[in-house]
Amino acid sequence: MYKEFFEMVKKNQPNETIIIDATVGAGKTVYMEMLSQELEIPSFLEPVEDNPLLDKFYHDRKRYAFPLQVYFLNRRFEMLKQAAALGKPTIMDRSIYGDMIFAKLLHEEGNMERDEFLLYRDLLTNMLDHVEAPKLMIYLKIDTDSAIGRIRKRGRDYEQIVEREYWENLNREYEAYFEEYNLSPLLVIDAAKYDIVGNPEDRNEVLQIVRKKLEEVNGLQV
Repeated sequence: MYKEFFEMVKKNQPNETIIIDATVGAGKTVYMEMLSQELEIPSFLEPVEDNPLLDKFYHDRKRYAFPLQVYFLNRRFEMLKQAAALGKPTIMDRSIYGDMIFAKLLHEEGNMERDEFLLYRDLLTNMLDHVEAPKLMIYLKIDTDSAIGRIRKRGRDYEQIVEREYWENLNREYEAYFEEYNLSPLLVIDAAKYDIVGNPEDRNEVLQIVRKKLEEVNGLQV
């Protein structure tokens, strides 16, 4: 299904934005904050903390699946416009591109009607016509057990009630999505392997990996 989706998306020229994407609990925000600091570029945080629908969604997915996805879509599109207006390199914690993963899963689990899903897909692809591709997409690959462990550790109440099956399915969808991803250069990092908060050696190794990939990408764009 993701192959067909990427065939629908217009292949635009890249801008200077780095995007970090991954399943819930992989460490996107920590990676973004680290790279923002080390690369000295502005960051754009995923709209989670001030999201009025997220808590409601986890308690009633079928009721709030579609409005939540539209909320995210609108906010992420706004963030991309803000980043583009800066006219310089930026970094983002998730973006508009990976939203299709959640919509597909919600539809297949019966929490989003087919008409809602098709409307969402068409709205997303239309918006992507007007979005430049990222300079680099970083995918934090992680096993479900490690992701769940981090979810429990950070302690957001609404995430604690989610059954394991949902996290397993979401992680599977992420892996399938990035097997087909072709809109920009892609860097896959084994997030379970590194502790970039508690281990300085891990932090430095990840930074070297990212810097090397950026050098490669910059070379391709010359």
